[in-house]
Amino acid sequence: MSKKTKAIFLSIFLMMFTLIAAGCTEGGSSEVNVGIVLPTKDEPRWVQDEQRFKDAIADTKYTSEILFSQGSSAKEKENVETLINKGIDVLIICPQDGDAAAAAVEAAKKEGITVISYDRLITNTDAVDYYVTFDSLAVGAAQAQYLVDNAQGSDVPLYLYAGAATDNNAFLFFEGAWKVLQPKIADGTFKIANSSEAEALKDTADLSRDQQSKIIGQITTNWDANDAKNKAQTHLTAVSDDSKGDVAILAPNDGTARSIADVFGSDSAVSSFLVTGQDAEKASIQYILDSKQSMTVFKDVRTLVKDAMGMAVEVLDDKTPETTGSYDNGEIEVKAKQTDVIVVDKANVKKELIDSEYYEADEFTGLE
Repeated sequence: MSKKTKAIFLSIFLMMFTLIAAGCTEGGSSEVNVGIVLPTKDEPRWVQDEQRFKDAIADTKYTSEILFSQGSSAKEKENVETLINKGIDVLIICPQDGDAAAAAVEAAKKEGITVISYDRLITNTDAVDYYVTFDSLAVGAAQAQYLVDNAQGSDVPLYLYAGAATDNNAFLFFEGAWKVLQPKIADGTFKIANSSEAEALKDTADLSRDQQSKIIGQITTNWDANDAKNKAQTHLTAVSDDSKGDVAILAPNDGTARSIADVFGSDSAVSSFLVTGQDAEKASIQYILDSKQSMTVFKDVRTLVKDAMGMAVEVLDDKTPETTGSYDNGEIEVKAKQTDVIVVDKANVKKELIDSEYYEADEFTGLE
């Protein structure tokens, strides 16, 4: 083959390669329809969500990509930018920090992407189209009501704990709990053992955001089991035995509940304790069966994932998603779809979690 012929073949090859590459790039830009950003792979809840989202979109004609922020708002923003560059049409995001996530979703909104805030509300921005959530006020109220219904006598030491001060849901959970607990604090059923701010506001039924912030600032666990453990140890060390005995503990979720329960369970001056939870994590269901955790609020994430992905598909199909309410995010009223919650304790574990096929019976010991 002559040099001239080789040169012609090379030119044709390069032209074909360029066209194919351009086609791949163009196709790649629309290949990912739904971008999903979750907070961390370090909690069972979000790892389970990853698979559920994959299953939820499998029966549709659309595609998705799921990225984890690993507890970093900077990584979260980077993840959103990555998905924007892949040409997504819908962004489903559970923010690490509700305020910090605003910049990320504003960048998505500028590209015409529909933003769905998932499980946690993104705050102080108008760049959120929809919010898919459990009724967070109802979660906190259910936790508190369990303590009220099961506490015995009066002057029961009450230990309050909350989620992260950067998470709007932590405020909603606490608000729901406080509305139920406050009358019982005021009438002497409970006495606050670990928060001077809450003690100072014990006669205030409706707390302002600033008042909630002051309390949560003292009792935050940052949704971290180690933080919860350290805080519980500090609190028990600081109080006398008259703030022990039979106690009630408002723990915000299952991960923190188990850590707090371990601390209280190891204190010989604590005769018994009631401790709440949330998320129906497998480890906490075993704790409930072993009488080391009192209850959990079961939020059937299967339903929440289906609601979020269903909403995304409706947007992609040029339909208007159905909503059931709205939430003020500090900037706008965000249209929301809410999912119900269920209280689970030892008495109904089998009915709610095994019979519903959320978990398998052989994953636990002590089931009746």
